Amino acid sequence: MACAEAIGAEPYAVLDAGCAVELVHCFSLIHDDLPALDNDDLRRGVPTCHKVFGEAIAILAGDALFALAFETLSRGPWSADCRVRAMQSLTRATGTLGLVGGETIDILSEGKPIEEATLKLIHERKTGSLIASSCEIGAILGDGSVEQSQALYRYGHAVGLAFQIADDILNETSTPEQLGKAAGSDRERGKATYPAIYGLEQSNKLALEIVDEGISLLSAVPNRDFLIGLAKYSVERLH
Repeated sequence: MACAEAIGAEPYAVLDAGCAVELVHCFSLIHDDLPALDNDDLRRGVPTCHKVFGEAIAILAGDALFALAFETLSRGPWSADCRVRAMQSLTRATGTLGLVGGETIDILSEGKPIEEATLKLIHERKTGSLIASSCEIGAILGDGSVEQSQALYRYGHAVGLAFQIADDILNETSTPEQLGKAAGSDRERGKATYPAIYGLEQSNKLALEIVDEGISLLSAVPNRDFLIGLAKYSVERLH
């Protein structure tokens, strides 16, 4: 919605698309918390889905959310061409070249030494891809130009990467009460994180540099103040 508004469109005209992205996001969190993956008991300050309803229902709930996301996007009030382009963006962002692929590499890398390029790939796919797609979809459905769509996609990738680096830092430095989820769990599981490779100070510096790169991509966007603030918040947040 923010990206549609940034190029001069009515933000509520893409509300359904924002809901579709959030449905995918919630699906990913429910499955990510499962014992077979991160085995987390707390999400947003409350017990995770599988802790309340059991693993089977949690898996099915995630599956249902994923299906509902694309039904919602396919039935939106936009042209057929725009709907197809939006669905293509979201499917790329969630499949093997995006969220699922990033999570797979993340799981397979646990407890193993990895190269910096692999770490960046994990974060870009498991977090950056969905944020990038959300930005791109806002531009597509907001009738933006190809230049604007590409710029917002790249901006979203940068913000997503910076957001995940900040998440890694918070996992090391914060508390479960502040985060609303487990703290210190990345180190316990031997997960690939920026602090594990670069340390906290250098990780924070890298996140700030990536945010600046993302902001620099917004020259083709007329109303960019909110997006600039959002990019900065992605690394300044405390939870």
